[in-house]
Amino acid sequence: MWKFLNETWRAGGQGSRGAIFSLTPSLLYFLILISLVACSAQPPKVNQKPTQSPSPQEKDKDSNLTFYNVTLEQADEVGRPVWKVNAKQAKYTKERQIGQAENPYAELYQDGKVVYQVQAQVADIEQDGKQLLLKGKIVATDPRNQIVLRGNELEWRPQEDLLIVRNQLNGSHKQLQAVANEARVKTREQRMEFSGGVVAKSMEPELQMRTDHLIWQIKEEKLIGDRPILINRYKNNQVTDRGQGDSAEVYLKTKIVNVTKNAQIELLDPPMQIASNSMTWNLNTETINTNAAVRVFHRTENINLNANQGEMKIAQKIVYLRGNVYGVGQRNQSLKSNSLTWYLNNQLIEAQGNVLYRQVDPPLTLTGQKAFGNLQSETIKVTSSSGGKVITEIVPTKQ
Repeated sequence: MWKFLNETWRAGGQGSRGAIFSLTPSLLYFLILISLVACSAQPPKVNQKPTQSPSPQEKDKDSNLTFYNVTLEQADEVGRPVWKVNAKQAKYTKERQIGQAENPYAELYQDGKVVYQVQAQVADIEQDGKQLLLKGKIVATDPRNQIVLRGNELEWRPQEDLLIVRNQLNGSHKQLQAVANEARVKTREQRMEFSGGVVAKSMEPELQMRTDHLIWQIKEEKLIGDRPILINRYKNNQVTDRGQGDSAEVYLKTKIVNVTKNAQIELLDPPMQIASNSMTWNLNTETINTNAAVRVFHRTENINLNANQGEMKIAQKIVYLRGNVYGVGQRNQSLKSNSLTWYLNNQLIEAQGNVLYRQVDPPLTLTGQKAFGNLQSETIKVTSSSGGKVITEIVPTKQ
């Protein structure tokens, strides 16, 4: 329902001075229309047959009414407010059945409580009460969560619990800042979806996320990227590590990032690249875990290791690999084992279970239960358990 409160009215189109006047048949018709709308959440149906065709001047006066110092309210079917708009000036056009308020301040309600406070340049209000459209330098504030959304257009659909802010969107909060083409807020769920050229930056942990679609579950303090996403980690305003994948989840409170589908994490120190289809990156404990097939590549030493599962302790610079471990060095020397520990500080490896070591120059094969040494420098010692044997195979050089 619409209510016009504390209004002064003038007749005439835009730019017309007009004069304050008494009730004319056209104005009486409009006020009756407002009264009908105030009694029902549904748009009224008014059928009126004119006795004669009005002149263009009379039609213009009947079609355009200007109100000053006006408050426009819309309520739901049980009488609770869904929006309230205050404006110094508002215009009503009968043909379009739209009210337009200039420089409005609006409050958007849900279940009788304010969910957003909005300032804008122009408000377009549909008579049926299904939506409120605000335009021009929008500033929308969520008083519950202290989120501020800025853009050039805002749409409020109370029946859908949906707020849309679009056109050069900029959102800010103590946890997150984001720019995008559009944000859709499900106010009752407290869920926000950014879409189109999304660049979001979290304060703690200090991450930057680039994607085409990002979901923010505000209460859960969780971000969900369901499209290809690039995540940059910052320290002292410098990018230190990068993560990417076809999807990701970022838990802001616990500082845990889950990257899935074609996932890859690149570290600056140590200079490592880790690839898998599912990885958990714990920024608090500085660890990376994966229970899926994993590939670990040392960019400086040019060493590749593959396994069924893996864990990396970034601060300690240690890699643990389990299941079908296979490693290749720069000169095509290789090592197979059931499990392997890689100490990155001194490039030492410690392998256990069904060890098979091969090197090309000089040609050599070693098998046993354990191996220890430096794969890059080809100084590997293979041992066996008590009672077992180490088998050495030397391939003679062809003359």
